[in-house]
Amino acid sequence: MRVLIAAGGSHGDILPFIALGREFQRTGHEVRFYAHVVFASAVEEAGLPFHGGGTREEYLEILQNPNTNHPLRSLKVIADLVDRSGRELLDAMAADIVPGETIIVNSVLAFGARSVAEIYGIPSATIHLQPIAILRNCSERFPGSGAGAVRDAVARTFKNLSWYLIDKLLLDPTVGAALNRRRVELGLSPVDRPFKRWIHDSDALIGLFPGWFAPPYRDELPHLRLTGFPLYDGSSDALPAALEAFLAEGEAPIAFTAGTATAVSNEFFSVSAEACRRSRRRGILLTHVAEQVPETLPSGVVHCTYAPFSALLPRVSAFVHHGGIGTLSQALRAGVPQLIRPMAHDQFDNANRAVRLGVALEMRPKNYRVPEVVKAIERLTGDATVRDRCAEIAEKCSGDSVAIACKHIIDALAPMATGRL
Repeated sequence: MRVLIAAGGSHGDILPFIALGREFQRTGHEVRFYAHVVFASAVEEAGLPFHGGGTREEYLEILQNPNTNHPLRSLKVIADLVDRSGRELLDAMAADIVPGETIIVNSVLAFGARSVAEIYGIPSATIHLQPIAILRNCSERFPGSGAGAVRDAVARTFKNLSWYLIDKLLLDPTVGAALNRRRVELGLSPVDRPFKRWIHDSDALIGLFPGWFAPPYRDELPHLRLTGFPLYDGSSDALPAALEAFLAEGEAPIAFTAGTATAVSNEFFSVSAEACRRSRRRGILLTHVAEQVPETLPSGVVHCTYAPFSALLPRVSAFVHHGGIGTLSQALRAGVPQLIRPMAHDQFDNANRAVRLGVALEMRPKNYRVPEVVKAIERLTGDATVRDRCAEIAEKCSGDSVAIACKHIIDALAPMATGRL
């Protein structure tokens, strides 16, 4: 089969789709990859043919926009991106279709890929990286919430009403409106409340996270298949030589990252560096935007542009991060205690799940101050119960979820593709 993969988001959102592309290619399928042009090197280094859209200047503008990681105003940023997305990637995908031999694999916000699938009758699979995208539709029951029928009914009613209001007041007027403007331009009918059902209405639906992290309720989404975390962080697992030398010099440091989708986290890195100094701990500040890092760092604190988490995290004593699902899953696999500072998007839900697992503490950005950070790190690193729980969860992060996902997609979509000749 020819597999057209379209992915959007930050670096952490793109990596799982690169992993899928590599697996499709390994099993004999022909892959084409479509994403923002800034990810060209990551995709091409993985050996996948790439077609990029947008400009590097546009992407830098997004990173420098403080609203990109705002809990509410980020929706307008996403909507603007949908509005500004041209026909380039859509036309490129359409040109790559081989009738009877093509399927589409797309991320949630790759609306152009969904349009191509709809216009040309190509079977498609939607990949959900984050549980929040799925479980808003499901009656997840949390420990201690009560099992009584009346209480469950009240909880479900409240949840449905909450999501209705979120759709009508926040999602539909921003991202939903941009989606429908683009659909109308392409001759497609508008979608009502697209984040309720439409984002799940592909021919195959995959959740790239395990059931123990976010249990599925198949009554609501019977075609959903959970396969586990992808846990792919690049084609190379080697640490930079300078970082390797730093790790060998002393005790395990604390690692800090605000994610790759920001260039305005100066305060986060300043507080993190000072927390290391005050607690007399070594630290690693991870960011590809060096301007966010203080010009002068305390002794024992270093800046690193990038390091594969699979190689770095098993060698740190704690990990402070934003709660992106890719970052979180790597930390779970490494068995490292986490301090999570969620800012927007799915990060609050991810942080809540990690806290419930007993492997993390959560701290909102407004509370991210030196004394509080020092106390949280001391608590995480000094609690044997947390360390034991981290080890237990790490043992669960196994299995080849990418291979399982790819096989399921081919098994579901290939017969449909050949049958649509």
